[in-house]
Amino acid sequence: MAVLDLDARAAKLGIDLSQVDFNSVILPPGENFGFESDDEDVYEDEEDFETGFGNIIVVDQLPVDNFKKVELIKEDGLSMPVDSDTSKTLGYCFIEFNTRQEAEKAKEKTNGYHLSKRGESDIILAVYTFDDIERLMNMNEEWEPPQTKPYVPNETMNLHTWLTDEKARDQFVVRCGPDTEVSWNDTRHLKSESVHKLQNWTESLVQWSPLGTYLVTLHKPGVAVCGGATNFKPLVHYKHPMVKLVDVSPGENYLVTYNSQTPNIPHDATQVDIKIFDVKSGRLMRGFQGSADEFSVEGYSVSWPVFKWAGGRDDRYFARLRKNTISVYETETFSLLDKRSMKVDNVVDICWSPTDYILALFVPELDDGNQPARVALVQLPSKVEIRQKNLFNVSDCKMYWQSNGDYLAVKVDRYGSKSKKSIESGFEIFRVKEKDIPVEVLELDNKKDKIIEFAWEPKGQRFAVIHGDLPRPDVSFYSMQTPGRVSKLVTLKAKQANALFWSPTGKHMIIADRLNGKLEFYNVDTLMTMATVDNFMATDIKWDPTGRYVATVVTSSVMEDGFYIWSLYGKLLYRTLKEQVFQFSWRPRPPSLLSEEKEKEVKMNLRQYVERYEEEDEDVLDLLSRQEEEKRRVMGEEWEMWINKWKKLHEEEKLQRQNLLGEEEEEEYCYETVEELIDVCEEVVSLEL
Repeated sequence: MAVLDLDARAAKLGIDLSQVDFNSVILPPGENFGFESDDEDVYEDEEDFETGFGNIIVVDQLPVDNFKKVELIKEDGLSMPVDSDTSKTLGYCFIEFNTRQEAEKAKEKTNGYHLSKRGESDIILAVYTFDDIERLMNMNEEWEPPQTKPYVPNETMNLHTWLTDEKARDQFVVRCGPDTEVSWNDTRHLKSESVHKLQNWTESLVQWSPLGTYLVTLHKPGVAVCGGATNFKPLVHYKHPMVKLVDVSPGENYLVTYNSQTPNIPHDATQVDIKIFDVKSGRLMRGFQGSADEFSVEGYSVSWPVFKWAGGRDDRYFARLRKNTISVYETETFSLLDKRSMKVDNVVDICWSPTDYILALFVPELDDGNQPARVALVQLPSKVEIRQKNLFNVSDCKMYWQSNGDYLAVKVDRYGSKSKKSIESGFEIFRVKEKDIPVEVLELDNKKDKIIEFAWEPKGQRFAVIHGDLPRPDVSFYSMQTPGRVSKLVTLKAKQANALFWSPTGKHMIIADRLNGKLEFYNVDTLMTMATVDNFMATDIKWDPTGRYVATVVTSSVMEDGFYIWSLYGKLLYRTLKEQVFQFSWRPRPPSLLSEEKEKEVKMNLRQYVERYEEEDEDVLDLLSRQEEEKRRVMGEEWEMWINKWKKLHEEEKLQRQNLLGEEEEEEYCYETVEELIDVCEEVVSLEL
């Protein structure tokens, strides 16, 4: 009751409140002090809602204080039975809480609690709810074998169903206009087959995870990951408003998101917010915030990804490069390894081995010349420097790891004279997995050739280099197969090239001129060109994960937006034109479960499978032939219908023409179909897969 209401009521009753001793007032017992509440019906409903004994727990050997610290025990809710003869407790008690939720929480926190030090006399609490005891009491004492339910494939349970496609096809995603579409690459039928298509599926970009399990989509509230083969339902959401970039760790265990906020005050620094989530649970593991300067090196803008993951699929370490500092974090605790960063003065670049916990770093030469440039290899988690190489008169360096981590190639640009007006380029190649990590020096035939592009063969010992002057540089191939020596295989002179694209399985390569859309399909085993094609305005060149097909993509063009699918031999299989193409990306495949020996065995016995594949190919060719015949038949029928339509119209207008011409005879018009054989030739058509 409000104070004003109390004063008014006292005045009406003639009571002087200043003369009343409130401390002497004794209220009736109970929560409502003997008065019924206006909301009694509400409380009655609540009592009906909490029926049963779910809010009561049974505890063995429990000091009451333990549970007073956990949840609020209901008044008179503690009952501890006592033996009437010995006056000792029976070793258990009943505790009643206000709600079922409080009882469950108390059970969760105290079940298995150790009352004493761990040892021979260790006492462990056993806590149950009344419902648990009732369920155990009513349990059938006779054992019944569990019923085995038939397995029903579910894409949300098995995220690798797309790998079991009977036709061994691969998927890709295309963003064009507001649409995002996932399709199969069905080269046997010379077309793509749509799987899932949505408008505004993402608000900026989409990205496959490294092993192809998830498709990451970006939205204003945050990030979502989808999975499956056909439905692509969202699996987990990660909250990070206005996210701009994402990165997924190599083992797909963690998702890194990035956002930056432009300050309202012009002179203030841009603020960066980076979050790391557990992919499966969506749990936020660690956040990093600060100005853009804190996430950049040597005054450059923020380079994405900021965090670089160590090789392997366990995602055990990730590193961050800062000024004079390399911070390595472990994902077990998401804290700094050994609780401190590595101090490396003037370090400007780091990169992990793709397979081992080895970090390569580059420190440039000081301007005063007192300290040479150096490349070092650091073993983690020991942080021991296992190899280093000092480099002199260095202008710049760039590091390239081979996919198996066997080799590290360092492109070194050196000043050719004291005046520093000319640059000479070469390579320092570390044989990382050999004893003492020997380093070999490779100099080009012409030291002054500019190195335009470098690329290792995946899982191989060869690499290719584009060097010289555009638009007609040379392309050279080298091998590391001979111990202690880098062998040159061949130099292709005056090639129209500025980019190299190895097949994921090695052996084949595309030597490309991306400015003019010229592609040369090259076999490195035979050192022969298989085909040279033109794909004008192609902006992207992407091998599929199996190395069987190549996609060239035209984006941001006026008329030719779309994608073209080629065989590895350079034959155009089909093309699909779409408006406003923004992105094309093949779905990656996880590594093969077969050992190298088993893969070699399959390749050696490949002829055993030829007949089955040839039969399937012939069936597809027959189907395509029938489809072509049906298409021509329909076109012939349409032509006949068009001819008959005009013949009928001609007959209907005959009387009108005679009246207009008078007595003159009307010239009869005849329509005749003439077939003329122009040429005959035979051609064997093979379907390249």
